[in-house]
Amino acid sequence: MTGHDKLVGNDDASGDANHVFVTADDEVVALDGGSQDDEEPPVVVKVGGAMAVDPAGAIDDVAHLVANGREVVVVHGGSTAVDETLEALGKEPQYVETPSGVTGRYTDAETMEVFEMVMAGKLNTELVADLQEVGVDAVGLSGVDGGLISGPRKSAIRVREDGKKKIKRGEHSGSIESVNADLLATLLSAGHVPVVSPPMLGEEEEGDVTPVNTDADRAAAAIAGAIDAELVLLTDVTGVYADPDDPETLIESVTTPDDLDALEDAAEGFMGKKVMAAEEALAEGSPRVVVSDANVRDPVVNALGDAGTHVEASAVTAESAEDI
Repeated sequence: MTGHDKLVGNDDASGDANHVFVTADDEVVALDGGSQDDEEPPVVVKVGGAMAVDPAGAIDDVAHLVANGREVVVVHGGSTAVDETLEALGKEPQYVETPSGVTGRYTDAETMEVFEMVMAGKLNTELVADLQEVGVDAVGLSGVDGGLISGPRKSAIRVREDGKKKIKRGEHSGSIESVNADLLATLLSAGHVPVVSPPMLGEEEEGDVTPVNTDADRAAAAIAGAIDAELVLLTDVTGVYADPDDPETLIESVTTPDDLDALEDAAEGFMGKKVMAAEEALAEGSPRVVVSDANVRDPVVNALGDAGTHVEASAVTAESAEDI
């Protein structure tokens, strides 16, 4: 994207204005979201932490959305950088599988120290600087700052090893129960773009608090739900595939509970967490979640148009929301 790209209002004969994005190559990308008289919801953009995800396109898109009056929160991961730092220190990263088949990081005390250093220290600062460079008044926060993301610490987790269910202790992770939406609203109303990373604020049984790990996709989902924002989960593939090995089977739209069941069945590996995050965001008030490719031109704008897998609030029933 260049400085010649822009968002414009395209008035039709009815007087309604459909928001479109015009790229430097004069390509018009339509954005969903009503007329100019309607206030568009905020957008939470989650930038993946994997090595294969390039944040450059998302950074430019955030700048253009903000310049055109859209409120944006950026959430980022950093799994690759954490793993590389652990390995440089001579420690092997540990991943475990939950009994439900979801893969996640096991965070012991030493890993937690590296996690804090890399996520809130290095990566968050670098992303804020990149956004400042393109004119975005970004403010870096971890989930600990202002109690932005909080919930009980999990000191032990259930895992599946060699086909057996086990309890693994010494864990430093948390279950998100609360988001400080007032803090985000204050920053957004002042024209800032909050840039959020784990860790979160973990609440101990004794009343103490400590920084703990949390999944960045689910943190983004909690934030999107708390501020009724659309959620864009950027990753290194086009979206969720019905056949995980075939990009031609992209699931483009999920609008009913049956569609959502099919999406859950299709999601494997890391994509399972993204679908879980989508359900959590929608259950808490997000109107739409999009899983889309970070490594294309105008990734956020295209996701807000028709790219990727769109999961609508209608896919989550009141009954299912209570179970999420």
